[in-house]
Parts: sequence; structure tokens; C-alpha cells
Amino acid sequence: MPAVKFFAGLDLEQKSSFFKAPLRSSQQEIMKKYIIGIDTGGTYTDAVLMEADSGAVIATAKEPTTHYHLATGTGHALAALLATSGVAASEIRQLAVSTTLATNAVVEGKGARVGLFVIGYVKHFRLPVVAVAFIKGGHTIQGTEEEPLDLENLVDTVRGLAGEVDAYAVCSAMSMENPTHELVAEKAISMLDPDKPVFCSHRISQQAGMRERAATAALHAKLMPLMQDYIAGIQVAMIKQGVSCPVVIIGGNGQAVTIDQAVERAGMTVASGPACSAHFGAMQIKETERSGATDATTTSPASHGDALVIDVGGTTTDIAMLENGRPLLAPNGCQIGEWQTHVEAIDMFTGGIGGDSHVVVDDQGALVIGPARVLPLCMAPGSWPSVTGWLGGGALSRCIGLVVGEEGEEIPEDIDDPVIAFLRQQGPATPAVMSEALGISAVPLEKHLERLAQAQLTFETGFTPTDALHVLGKIALGNREAATAGAVLLARLQGITPEEFCHQVLRLTEKKIEDLIIDYVIHHYWGKSLTSFIASRTDHPVLGVNFSLKIPLIGIGAAARHFLPGVAARLGTTVGFPDHCEVGNAIGAALLGGAVVAVKS
Repeated sequence: MPAVKFFAGLDLEQKSSFFKAPLRSSQQEIMKKYIIGIDTGGTYTDAVLMEADSGAVIATAKEPTTHYHLATGTGHALAALLATSGVAASEIRQLAVSTTLATNAVVEGKGARVGLFVIGYVKHFRLPVVAVAFIKGGHTIQGTEEEPLDLENLVDTVRGLAGEVDAYAVCSAMSMENPTHELVAEKAISMLDPDKPVFCSHRISQQAGMRERAATAALHAKLMPLMQDYIAGIQVAMIKQGVSCPVVIIGGNGQAVTIDQAVERAGMTVASGPACSAHFGAMQIKETERSGATDATTTSPASHGDALVIDVGGTTTDIAMLENGRPLLAPNGCQIGEWQTHVEAIDMFTGGIGGDSHVVVDDQGALVIGPARVLPLCMAPGSWPSVTGWLGGGALSRCIGLVVGEEGEEIPEDIDDPVIAFLRQQGPATPAVMSEALGISAVPLEKHLERLAQAQLTFETGFTPTDALHVLGKIALGNREAATAGAVLLARLQGITPEEFCHQVLRLTEKKIEDLIIDYVIHHYWGKSLTSFIASRTDHPVLGVNFSLKIPLIGIGAAARHFLPGVAARLGTTVGFPDHCEVGNAIGAALLGGAVVAVKS
């Protein structure tokens, strides 16, 4: 029985005795008393230091995720844990990591540019990759060759794609029975474009379904460079803080994998964060059932262990269902945005709405939020230009600047790029200003800006729900004056007050979270997605539909307390916020990583 699945089924009393089992390791390892859990999200990196034997939380930390250099934010979180707890680095037994970086990259359309080769399949389909090339070849269900591999076409296609992609994926018909054509294609691609990774579908999926297998292979290829950078950042941060212990990454199915496995099969980390938040939520139900406590998470349905875990982050909102107190695995592989895959993961849904989602007043005066994330105006650097000089509707809704490292280091001078050169000379600017100054039309400029952002050379600021919370005095984490100035400008476009505008932003954010929940529940029980209908149901001229939930919500994440009470009221249910829910993912990672340590010991 897999260690993590076994651990997930234990109640708190069993977990305690589980941790106290005698360790069959060296005396030095026995003396190490603590486990660190880290969750790297699109906005914040959360960390928790937990006592291994009791599961008690000793210290927590929350630091901004430094996308330009992931080791920096991770290092800050580790340093904060050790400093506030007084625990020596030598006492750390295990470091367990979860991350939503992979999920966020898929939702936001980021990650490596992938060229996908589909071999021996004539029915065309589309996936969110740079190109899908259909090549003759493939095998039968018995594993015999259906048609010879069209190697000449493959070679010509690779040569045409070489300058347009960062990675390749290969999916051949019935490769789970005979992977020969995938292996030949992999070798040919590696010879023609040797510096880029190639991922074959037979290495991760043994299920039928060409589109899903192709999506799974492409997803791994898309995320491999990102995961490689992330793992390197963790290792650098550990070295700087003197932490020397085993490291595991929590996969989307709740099981721990080695860092090598996480890089080689990066798609496994999709739903890593939701898996940890779901297990943290399950722990809360077990705890309340054991103690007999009654609160918002233990209304009648939840007493049977049923609830929805809602993790509201800066970039995304993740939803997972608990039945009988346990997270469920997706029966056919997880779906993230447009990607229906064969990746084993908890049954969850992710949407591009969170505290830092980009708020835009479009050219028709309508309010649009997400799925893209920007740095809130209230969190912009002190050197950033005043919003009164650039913020407006449509193309003026965001300002782009160069990333500057923690020590003030700038982008190397030898990077020859017109946008970089412009920003270096003129300072942060909107895409509209750059388009006019550089003579680059909007569509090519947007693609170019996307590449620079993926390379962590630039970042964007704009108005967000986090700014709206600052304007209304609900939080005070950053520069309220900048947020207020932004609200004044955008409210003017709609002819309303800044306060009315901010309330409208928060209501729309709540509605988008509510829509995600409804769509997830419908898809979970009926296998259908009604996204377009659900989003427009209140505006339909004939049909009016209202939904309610019969199970409670468990809120996780820093933004959850600000949005989920309104969502729960809309759905006629309750919401509870467990202790340390702001760092729930990190606690979930520590618990799951700790279970592996206990079993192996």
C-alpha cells in the first residue's frame, strides 16, 4: 500500500502514534526532530516548521515568490522559519515541497513553447502548444507496425520548428504496446535540436486515448524547464541556510517523489498545491470529528466527512472535494484548463481567479478580471512611475518593467532585445506606449512580451482585487495610496465612485469563484462542463437559475477570508477557516512528506 494513501486515511491519534514509531535509522537521524513544508505559489511562498512526532506547528512564514530567482523567496522563507523558531538547521529531518507553479503556468498559458508530434493518428485535434505535427507511422493494438515512420517528414518539421519552440513532445499510436516510433522520433529530434528536451508519451501514460496521451506528453514537456529551475532554486536556498536533509516534492496525487523524478516528469507536479490543501482540509475534518467540536466546518453534512476545500491564492483558486473525510483521485486523470490529461491527481479544478488577478476596464467600459496575474499596484516598487501617468482602460491597464534582482543586479548588457533596450532607457511603460515607440504592432508585441515574462526578464503591474481590498480598508499590506489612485482612474471610466468600483471588483471576484465551484460540482457528478452557461446565467433573458450547496466549504489561503464568506452566502452554505489556513498548503506538504519519512524509517 502506498505510504501516502495509507497516511491520508489515519485520524490524528493514529498519525501521532505513526510518527512515534521507532526509527530504523542512525542515531543522528533520530535526533532530527523537525519537518519543513514549503508551498511556492504564484504570489507567495509559504513555509511551516512542524514537530515530526506530534505534528505541532512550531513556526510559519509567508514571503513573496520571487519569480526572477526562485531561490530568493524560498531562502527568505527558510530563514524566517529558523529565526523565529530558534531551531537549528541540523535538526531538520525532511523538507517537503508543494507548488502551484506548474498549475499556474498552464492556467496562464505560460511555460515552455512545445512542438508536439503525433504519429499514426489521422484525426486532427488542437492543444495549447505552438504546433501539432501529424506524422505517418504508429502501431496496432497488438504492437505490430501499422505503417512505417515518415522520418523524412519528421526531420523537415523539426528543422522548421527549431527556432520556434523550447521543448518537444512525441505521442505515437499504441506506443504503450510498442514505443519504437516514439524512441526513433526522440533520437532524431535530439540530434537535430540537441539543446532542447523531448518527452515521449509512453513514459507517463499506459492508457488509451490519443488526445489525452498527447496532452499528457506535451504538458510534461511544457513544464520540464520550469521545474528544473524550481528545484535548482530550492537547492540553492537550502545551501545558503545550511539545511542538509532529504527533499521530496508532493505530486498531484498526494504522493511524494524525488527531485529527479519531479524534473523528468514535471507534469506530475500539476495539482501539487491542491493535493496538499485537500489533505490539510481532510485533517481538519478528522480533528473536529475526534474532538467533537462544532463550528462552520462541522455542520451536519460535514459530520460525515463531506466538504469542498477552496484554496484562494493570488493567481488561482483551487477546488477539491472530500468524501468521507478523504480527497478523491480523478478517475481518468486531471484536467487543468484546456488540458485533459492522464496525469494521476486528486479530483480538483483550478481557475484563473485570485487576489492578484488582473482587473481591466475594456474599451466598452465592461469590467474583466483574470486569468492573468499582475503585481498589485499597492505592491509595486517604490521607483515605479505614478499610476496617474499611465493607468487607463484596455491596452493601458498594465505597465511593464524590467526585473531587478535582490542585490540590485540588472539584466546583462549583452541581451540584444529592442523591448529590453527601450525599458532600460525609458523605464516602465504600457504596451501601447512601447508599440508606438518601437513601431511593433499589438499582436507581435504581445507575443514578444510573453516570451520576456516567461524568461523572468520583465514583470507587469496593474489593478487587482488585492488593490480593491486596500482601498476599502480591509487589508493593509502595501501602498494604499497607489491602489486608491488606480481605483480613482478606473472608476472614472465607468462613471462611478472609487469605492463603488472596488465593491464591484470584489463582487465579480466572488462570482467567478462561485462559478468555478458550481462548474466543478456539475463536472464531478455528471461529467459535463457548463462553463459558458454558468458564467452568463444571471444575464439570460429567459432562464433564471440559482444554485445551492448542501456541504460546507473549508477555506485555505491568504485571500480566502476576504472572498469565501460572500461566496458561501451566495451558495447557501457555510465556510470554516482552520488554524493556520493561510499556510495550509505548506502544512499539507509537511504532513505528506512526514508520512513518507515515517514509513521509510
